[in-house]
Amino acid sequence: MSRKIAAFLIIVGAFMIFEWVNLGFNLADGHPTSFYVVHGILIAVNIILAIVLAVIGWRGLRGRKGGAG
Repeated sequence: MSRKIAAFLIIVGAFMIFEWVNLGFNLADGHPTSFYVVHGILIAVNIILAIVLAVIGWRGLRGRKGGAG
């Protein structure tokens, strides 16, 4: 994996975490419970996806610095 792709994955992961956590804090009151359940699931899944992308990017950068590959 190139350094550009690895850095891109880290940036995308960080942005996704920021964006979805921000959405979670900005949900307004007054919606039915199902609204919060669905959005809570969306937030959780997307944060997990963001962490996976950032870890892949981090491993790509670390593996590249070792000189092999």
